[in-house]
Amino acid sequence: QVQFVESGGGLVQAGGSLRLSCAVSGSTYSINVMGWYRQAPGKQRELVATISSGGTTDYADSTKGRFTISRDNTKNTVYLQMSSLKPEDPAVYFCHADEIGPGWVRGYWGQGTQVTVSS
Repeated sequence: QVQFVESGGGLVQAGGSLRLSCAVSGSTYSINVMGWYRQAPGKQRELVATISSGGTTDYADSTKGRFTISRDNTKNTVYLQMSSLKPEDPAVYFCHADEIGPGWVRGYWGQGTQVTVSS
């Protein structure tokens, strides 16, 4: 059973920084793409950033240049360094991981961690 341990959320002032971590364990097969998504109240869940096992990254336009995603493949852990946080960044941030098996890909979600930005 795939399990997530997310940490690093909290309250920060606008312009400040936070670092989120997400450790994935229990997968039987390889973890390929890992990423972060966020969901603000009343809004749909949206992409923040993803990173493949080979290090290829993708960012939402709203986070490009401010957020940096990275990962440690030996630990199946993904990080999100968030800088220059804005009032529009608060949301529950969810970690996501794709497990690749023989002929299939299965996605899993973490429980989410709250990020709050004060003005």
